[in-house]
Amino acid sequence: MLPTSRRQFLTENAMGVGAVALAWLLQQDKLLAVPPLLAKQKQVMDLKPKQPQFPAQATAMISLFQHGGPSHMDLTDHKPELTKFSGTDYSGDVHFSFVNQASKKLLGSPWRFSKHGDCGTELSELLPHLATIVDDICLIRSMHTGANGHEVSIRYFHGGIPGVVGRPTFGSWLVYGLGSESQNLPAYMVLSDPGGHPVDGVTNWSNGFLPAMFQGTVLRAKEPRILNLEPPTHLKGEPQQQNLALLQTLNRQHLERHPGEADLEARIASYELAARMQTSAREALDLSQETKATQEMYGLDRNETREYGTRCLIARRLVERGVRFVQLFHSGQPWDNHENIQSNLPNIVRRTDQPAAALVKDLKQRGMLQNTLVHWGGEIGRLPVVQGDPAKAGRDHNGQGFSIWLAGGGIKPGMTFGQTDEVGHRAVENIVTPNDYQATLLKLFGLDHQHLVYLHNGQEQVITNSRPARVVNEVLA
Repeated sequence: MLPTSRRQFLTENAMGVGAVALAWLLQQDKLLAVPPLLAKQKQVMDLKPKQPQFPAQATAMISLFQHGGPSHMDLTDHKPELTKFSGTDYSGDVHFSFVNQASKKLLGSPWRFSKHGDCGTELSELLPHLATIVDDICLIRSMHTGANGHEVSIRYFHGGIPGVVGRPTFGSWLVYGLGSESQNLPAYMVLSDPGGHPVDGVTNWSNGFLPAMFQGTVLRAKEPRILNLEPPTHLKGEPQQQNLALLQTLNRQHLERHPGEADLEARIASYELAARMQTSAREALDLSQETKATQEMYGLDRNETREYGTRCLIARRLVERGVRFVQLFHSGQPWDNHENIQSNLPNIVRRTDQPAAALVKDLKQRGMLQNTLVHWGGEIGRLPVVQGDPAKAGRDHNGQGFSIWLAGGGIKPGMTFGQTDEVGHRAVENIVTPNDYQATLLKLFGLDHQHLVYLHNGQEQVITNSRPARVVNEVLA
């Protein structure tokens, strides 16, 4: 007797579908119907590759998101005036997140800066590996969220509106617009930290009001990164193929009884993806295929860099195999240096600097950098004044001005863009908001942020939600 439903069939037949793939499948069952206006337009919700709206330079993206707010004046934004007047009172207005620990005493950076590369970009001595790729990156020193909080700024970067929950993230929009080049792996993959989720949890990779197939798929932080990829011995080979063929038949019959429902087509495709992942995912995650030199370049031979380096290397292997968007997160917010910045900041830099630089080098030497966009940065920066006990000096939140960097995918290399004031507090020249960032990145993928539209509850939605946004053409090659 046949099972009464496809869900029951999956439950009662151990076919070796990995936990990540199964989660991917179950997400599809939430797609009860497409919005009426979408149905009228017969828009197909699937992950098949789609043509961009105009010629694209980027085809994939890796985002190295640095939760907590890296201190730009100690890393990427040299401020001699801050050092010169360190210990004196700051004359400007400051918005503090922690008023009980507030101070207006300026805190100069304890680290030396020097120029690097042919471009002569100044970087802190804390970033020796970034210094080796400075001619390949565009350093934006004028990011501005206008808010100092973590969650409000994270949601601005990912979802397009400060503080609003329930918005699709950038990766979801990108996959919605372009689909996936790979039909053997999820289009949007999240590489999580062994220590747990980042601040704001799953909101960081939410599909929001977009269909669930556009949500980020999370790989486990430790091996095995996907459970149960190998089917039980007694179901290997022909038995598994028979089970899959029966499931496909049931799905197709169900679709025939419900013609015109595009979500069913997408659901069937996802079941087929699960089967293909048994081979493709195992191969993509097998780092033993990499040379010793490559592994050492990412820092896999060192305790400090092994974990983050492993994830950066996996990210390269995923985009190499057609994954559209890969995002790396940290547990918590390790860049949130409210105290002991002289020890805490070097600690997180040592974990990330070498792997991040290695990713850019590796993509470049493989001829992938021209089509792969790499992003590094957090949601905010830090204030130029002391927070708390001067003996344990830290820096409070600052969303008024901070730095990120981009590389590849049509970004102009070897340049800096924008600047903050003389002490690094506020962006004062060529200000870039997260909406500008989103509009610019979408253009590199051949998408217009104003015309990448989804109809939700009868209303047209775009990533910037009609907020002012401009493409920062100055940073495009």
